Amino acid sequence: MIEVRRLRVLRALADHGTVTAAAEVLHLTPSAVSQQLAALESEVGQELLERRGRRVAITSAGRLLLAHADTILAEVERAEDAMRLHANGANGEVRVVAFATAITLLVSPALTRLRETTPGLSLVVRDAEGHQGITHLLDGDADLAIAVEHRGSPRHDDQRLARIPLYAEPFVAVLPPTHPAADRDSIELGLLADDDWVMTAPGNPIRDVVLLACEQAGFQPRIVHQSDDFRAVAALVAAGGGVSLVPRLAVPEPTLALIRPLADPAPTRRVYAAVRNSRADHPLITATLAVLTEVAEKL
Repeated sequence: MIEVRRLRVLRALADHGTVTAAAEVLHLTPSAVSQQLAALESEVGQELLERRGRRVAITSAGRLLLAHADTILAEVERAEDAMRLHANGANGEVRVVAFATAITLLVSPALTRLRETTPGLSLVVRDAEGHQGITHLLDGDADLAIAVEHRGSPRHDDQRLARIPLYAEPFVAVLPPTHPAADRDSIELGLLADDDWVMTAPGNPIRDVVLLACEQAGFQPRIVHQSDDFRAVAALVAAGGGVSLVPRLAVPEPTLALIRPLADPAPTRRVYAAVRNSRADHPLITATLAVLTEVAEKL
């Protein structure tokens, strides 16, 4: 018989690529992970892994087992939820991960509203950059993630996730007060090709969107300063450190930098909520999603 906990180990390895990374997520030692995987291979009587340098590749038999594992693990989670609901009714905790702007604009107003509509719900909020939320969700460290679409996002047909679009916002140009284009009503991105730039750090999905927009405008930005804090970005721009593009709703107020709309086609940040499919029908999660959607519609 296949041990469910060993399926969790295989899924963690597939998601994170190395035994060490899987061990960290599962709070086990690498040796314990290797032992669990070896035992799983013995249980199914087939090789599930093959080593390629430091990383471990999943064999065709392993991929077949993973397809079933996702279904099994989802059903186990549903059973656990059902037992918890049976024990305490509609009371419980929902762990939310979101990036800073979403916490300010979405989660905080939703928290106020949920205290009125769902008093048995305890919402626990944690800050995570827009590209990190889905990782926390799939690792089981969160029940709901508010994330940003980017090139590294899970595919829309990923059966582990249910997605709910929340809002889309255009990027705006952030300019020093003395910039030559300061008197323009809107900015063509190509006008900023010769400027120094203030950019978010590598790995941040905002950076990917801005770099792609610059590439489509025919240039590669000269990145001088980096920060993932939009208040710091605006401050650096206002001090003459360069120019930047920032999602409109993330612009800090007040700021000494100049904010100008971009001429079409302007890049857009698309924000969505995601939950594991196994918990998509949990009453407390559906209540949270409903309120988040209401708040998003007002942005």
